[in-house]
Amino acid sequence: MDDSSWITLISIGVMLLFMLGVPVLLVIAYWVIGCSFVLGLTLDNMGAELMNVFNKGFALLAMPLFILTGDLINKSGIARRLSDFAYSCLGWVRGGLAMASLGACGLFAAISGSNSATTATIGSMLHPEMVKGGYDERFSAATAAAGGTVGIIIPPSIIFIVYGFLLNLPISDLFVAGILPGALMVIGMQIACWIVCRRNGWGHLIRLQLDRVLKTALGGWLGFLAILLVLWGIYTGKFSPTEAAGVTVGFCVLAGLVSYPLNRLFGHGPDYGWERKGYGEMLVVEGFRIRDIPSVVARSAEITGILAPLIAISVVMQQILSLLGAQEVIGGVVTSMGGYHAVLFTAMTIVFITGMLLESLPVTIILAPILAPIAAGVGVDPIHFSVIFLVGASIGFITPPYGLNLYVASGVTGVPYFRLLKYTVPYLIALVGVWVLVSLTPQLALVLLPGR
Repeated sequence: MDDSSWITLISIGVMLLFMLGVPVLLVIAYWVIGCSFVLGLTLDNMGAELMNVFNKGFALLAMPLFILTGDLINKSGIARRLSDFAYSCLGWVRGGLAMASLGACGLFAAISGSNSATTATIGSMLHPEMVKGGYDERFSAATAAAGGTVGIIIPPSIIFIVYGFLLNLPISDLFVAGILPGALMVIGMQIACWIVCRRNGWGHLIRLQLDRVLKTALGGWLGFLAILLVLWGIYTGKFSPTEAAGVTVGFCVLAGLVSYPLNRLFGHGPDYGWERKGYGEMLVVEGFRIRDIPSVVARSAEITGILAPLIAISVVMQQILSLLGAQEVIGGVVTSMGGYHAVLFTAMTIVFITGMLLESLPVTIILAPILAPIAAGVGVDPIHFSVIFLVGASIGFITPPYGLNLYVASGVTGVPYFRLLKYTVPYLIALVGVWVLVSLTPQLALVLLPGR
C-alpha cells in the first residue's frame, strides 16, 4: 500500500478509538505516531517538537495561572457572591434565577477563563436552587452547560492565549476584542432563557429591591475588583496577560486567606447574601486556610496536566497535516468560494462542524493557522477573525456528539447527557444568532481597541 492508504487506515482506526471513548489526547498521539512512521519521521523529531512548544511559549504560562484563579475564587466563596448579585438583579423576571445563572457564568468567566470550570462551578451551585425553584432539572443543567460557553470568550481566556501564541497576535488585544461579543452571548442566551421559562411558567419570582441589589453588590466586591484588576491591567498595558494571571492569583490567595478568619469572626449566615443581617458580614467571603491551598493547586495542576500535553501534541499534528498538504486542500476549498462573505461563512461552517467532533483546543491549533491567513487574504481583520473563530468553537461545547460542557453539566448535576440535548436547542439558536451578528459587524470586536 502507498502512504495515502496507510494514513487513511490510521485515520479510520483512531476515529474508531475516539468513538469508543479513548481520550482525545491519546487519539491524536496515536495518529501522530502512526503518520510519523509512514512519512519517515523519527520519534526523536516528535519529542523535540513537543519540547519546542513550551520552550517558545511564554504566553502559555498564563494558562495554568488562570485555571488556578478559577479554583481559588470558587474555594473562597467569591463565585457564590457573584451569583447572589446576579439573582438579586434578575430574580423578579420570569426565569430570573436561570437568567441569573447565565449572568453569573459571565462574571465567573471574567476571572477564570475556562468553559469547563464555569459550567462546573455555576452548575454545582445553582442547579439545586433552580430545581427547588420550580425549573425542570434538564433545563437547569442545560442552562449551566450553555452558560459555560462564554468561559473562553470573555477575558481572560485560556483559548485566546493559545490562539495568540499560534498566530503571533497580541493577546491583550484578543482579550479586549472578546468583551462585547462575550456580553452579547450572555444577553442572547438570557433572552432565549426568558422565552422558554415564560412559555413553561418556570421559576419563582422575587421582588426587585434596591437594598438587596446594593447588599449583594457589596458582598461581591472582591469578585468585581478581581475582574477590574485583570481588565484594567491588560487594557492599559500595565502588565501582560501572563503577568495579569500572576497578579490575579496573588490577589485571590490574599483575599481568601484574609477572609477566612474575618468570616469566622462575623459568623456564618444562610447561603444567599441578601438574607444576611449585617453589612459588615458582607465585606468578606468564606475564604480558605493555608492548608487548603495545596489541594486547590493540585486540582488546577490536574486540569493543566490534561490541557498542556494536548496543546503540544496538537501542534505536532498540525505540522504533520501541513506536510500532508491539508492546508492547501482546505485553503483551496475555502478560497474557491469567492469573495469576503463567502470565504468567511465557509470558514465558519468548517469551524462549526469540526467543533461538533473535537474540543476547542485541537480545533484552534489545527484549523486557526490554516483559516486565519485565508481570511486575512480576503480582507478580514485578524483580530476580528479570532473572535469569529473562537465564538464558533465555543458553540461546539453544547453541540453533540462531543459537547464537552454537556458532559461536565451532566457530571455535576446528575442529569444524563442525552436528556440535556432537547433543552440546549434554544441556546444554540441564540448563540448562532450572536455569532452571525459578530461576524457581520467587525466593530463589535474592534471598537474597544485603541486606534481602531
